[in-house]
Amino acid sequence: MYEAVIVDAVRTPIGRRNGALKDVHPVDLLGHVLRSIVERNQLPPEAVDDVIAGCLTQIGDQAVNIARNAWLAAGLPESVPGCTIDRQCGSSLQALHFAAQGVMSGAYEIAIACGVEAMSRVPMMSSIGVYGTPMTESLEARYHMRQYNRSFFDQALGAELLAKEWGFSREDLDQFGLRSHQLAAKARGEGKFRREIVPVPLALAKQPGWFEQDEGIRTDTSLEKMLSLKPAFPDLELITAGNASQISDGASAALVMRRETAEKLGLRPRARFVAFSVVGVNPVTMLTGPIPATQKVLQNAGLKVEDIDLFEVNEAFAPVVLGWQKEIGAPWDRVNVHGGAIALGHPLGATGTRIAATLLNALEDRGGRFGLIAICEGAGMANATVIERIEG
Repeated sequence: MYEAVIVDAVRTPIGRRNGALKDVHPVDLLGHVLRSIVERNQLPPEAVDDVIAGCLTQIGDQAVNIARNAWLAAGLPESVPGCTIDRQCGSSLQALHFAAQGVMSGAYEIAIACGVEAMSRVPMMSSIGVYGTPMTESLEARYHMRQYNRSFFDQALGAELLAKEWGFSREDLDQFGLRSHQLAAKARGEGKFRREIVPVPLALAKQPGWFEQDEGIRTDTSLEKMLSLKPAFPDLELITAGNASQISDGASAALVMRRETAEKLGLRPRARFVAFSVVGVNPVTMLTGPIPATQKVLQNAGLKVEDIDLFEVNEAFAPVVLGWQKEIGAPWDRVNVHGGAIALGHPLGATGTRIAATLLNALEDRGGRFGLIAICEGAGMANATVIERIEG
């Protein structure tokens, strides 16, 4: 079996809904990231064996295999194929798994895992019910959603139920949201994101200038301001815009290859893959998925919680990370140390490889060895990854 390594991982700055990236086509957004990661590593693009992209809402501007369309739109060789996958919020993390597993098996020498979501242009859930029976009917029938007086069981209600089950107060959730903004603002101010971000030329949207920094970080927020926010939906009490991830636009990518191929090309391997996991959980309490995913990936890696230097657990909602930490017991000073999706944003299909880029740079910055990523996903799934930084 070959050793799969990450040579580079990049992302766009993340745009707020209807913000700086709202007029950038997602094909161009992902294409810019793909071209950037090829060019900054001086990689012959025809050497790439496959491009695997995560994208949830594969309709409209994001339809018909955006991985292939983005590669071609970037002016990259026709000989390189691409495919697009949907494992909900963990889609590009799953793309990273598939890229690494393809390299490890010998099927690939070089692969690019990536992801994109332009939520301003292609609204979340807009693909539901486009053809035939709406998904809401089958979900209601199978999981008895009518008891919640809802036509569709959304994750916000799931987060609310879990917060109450774990005993988290509204202040607990808002304190966590504030932490995310404070850590992200600190990281940005200290230049921690500089290596992972590739600025976006707004010429892609026929506008002047460049988009260079994450747009969702709120440096002026406070606990008092967060506590003053109304719940996200009329029948909720705890979940607000302040303790949930932001609707966002963005793209990200990771360059994966055999270790010997990287060395032959004069590229430095920055991390190796240690273990992967994917799990299914109850679709109603879907947000608990990172807990068994973490337990399984640690078992697969032969590691314990105390062996992990940094954890990245996607901040879909504050209760996800709070509940995960309560069950797993990871020290807070090792969890989401540069903030997370509450502050940075959650461009669904791009989040997995965005987190990989952030984790990789944080490990290098702190001299850590092992890093773990865990992401909850719609319909009751989660995936997780352990990587090991390579010194050099």
